[in-house]
Amino acid sequence: MNADRESDKEQRGGDIVLRPVGVVRTSRTDATDDFWGGEVSTIELDASQFGPKAVRGLEEFSHLEVVFLFDRVDPKKVVTGARRPRGREDMPEVGIFAQRAKARPNRIAVSRCRLLSVDGLKLTVAELDAIDGTPVLDVKPWLVELGPRGDVRQPDWTREMMAYYFHE
Repeated sequence: MNADRESDKEQRGGDIVLRPVGVVRTSRTDATDDFWGGEVSTIELDASQFGPKAVRGLEEFSHLEVVFLFDRVDPKKVVTGARRPRGREDMPEVGIFAQRAKARPNRIAVSRCRLLSVDGLKLTVAELDAIDGTPVLDVKPWLVELGPRGDVRQPDWTREMMAYYFHE
C-alpha cells in the first residue's frame, strides 16, 4: 500500500506547495472561538501576483468563500484522531474530520463571509473568522447553487457549541 501512495505522490508531482494569494488585516489578533459577529476585515491580495483584473466583477457578489491557513497552530499540536471539540468535557469525543477545529491536518480553514466592498486589491468583508496576518490561500464568490441541496443534518451538540460564534 505504501508503494501505491508513493506512486500517487509521484504522479501528482510530489508535495503540494501553496503560495498565499493575500493576507487578512483586522483588529482581532486572538483566535478565540466565539463573538465573530460584526467583525470587519480586509483581505489584501498580493499585488506582486495580481492586478486589478483578478477581481473584476467580484463586487457583484454578496458573499465570498475564503480559504486560509491556521498558520499560528503549532504543527506538533495537530490532531489526527478524536478529541472533544474546544476541549469541553460536555461535548462528545469525535474525530477531527467531524469538527472544524483549528488543530487539524494541513491546518486549512474555509469560511463564508459577506463582501462589503472591493477597492483595488483590498476586499472588505464582514464576519470572516480569521485573525490579523492570516495567510489567505484562495478567494471565491459564494454561489447559491453550490450550497447544500436538500435538508442539512448535524448533531445537536454543534448547535450548542456554535451558539455564540457570530454574536457581537
